[in-house]
Amino acid sequence: MEVHTRQLQYFIAVAEELSFTRAAQRLHVSQQGLSTQIKQLEHEMDVALFTRTTRQVQLTAAGAAFLRHVRDSLASLSFGAEEARAVHRGEHDRLVLGCLEGAALTLTEPILAAFRERHPDVTVELSHFTYDTPSAGLANGLVDVAIVRRPFVDAGLQFEPLFSQPLVALLPAHHRLADRAEVSAAELLDDPILASGPADPVWNAFWRLESHRDGHAAPTVLPVKTLLEELHQVATGAGIAMTVPCAGWIRFPGVRVIPVSDAPRNEVAVCWRITHQTPLVRSFIDVARRVRAANPDLIARLETPHRRGAPVGALSS
Repeated sequence: MEVHTRQLQYFIAVAEELSFTRAAQRLHVSQQGLSTQIKQLEHEMDVALFTRTTRQVQLTAAGAAFLRHVRDSLASLSFGAEEARAVHRGEHDRLVLGCLEGAALTLTEPILAAFRERHPDVTVELSHFTYDTPSAGLANGLVDVAIVRRPFVDAGLQFEPLFSQPLVALLPAHHRLADRAEVSAAELLDDPILASGPADPVWNAFWRLESHRDGHAAPTVLPVKTLLEELHQVATGAGIAMTVPCAGWIRFPGVRVIPVSDAPRNEVAVCWRITHQTPLVRSFIDVARRVRAANPDLIARLETPHRRGAPVGALSS
């Protein structure tokens, strides 16, 4: 059945006015055109919606039943259109960016500055997340796009890599390896290692060095959610922690930051939901890609932080 919303609006007007003349005046259309549309609707439905005489117009029983559904359908369609417009307006004047602790480090501000320059009328709302939410709000739909550290459970997500970094170990100052310039992952496997809890098994496996453990469980201690918590717990001797070189930007008493020679690298990436690629999300991805390409020296310093002159900047969101 091919019925148009215009025909349904005409039907409602005639049903409420019980007069083709008054309905035509109300709709600002010709009476003949209105009558033609109603006849086409009745023909399409194969049912009489009105009884017509020279004196009056009345709804048939079928017409009365149809009227209830038409009103509900048009109201639903109207509400749906308004909701779509509201979502459209929101997508074009506001972007919620999820930031895992550390985010893109000293690359974060250039990306935000370039995006704001491209979209001066768009509000960028930053939402910060700790280690127990590695998708930075994407998994539960709290943000539009995020800057994350991989790996973690990432079903339904896509990524634009920005850079990768080697891992470092946070060791207590009295640790047997604290005076070394570098350690191997195998040398750390017997130490209790801080983790972020059971929220994401892929994330936890990476930071616990499980790729080096041949299936043996890591000796873990209480969970931590932030770098500051890691530093405090390591300083007390509760355990060691695997993290990234920006930890060395904070001079924390009682903690040594030692590069791990053979640990897997940690990738920093822009991340978004496959089902939520709005124009602003696509624009943010493009801006991030362009800023990365335009700053090769900064990327090199972030990717090789242990060479002379690195690290740069300070820990940021």
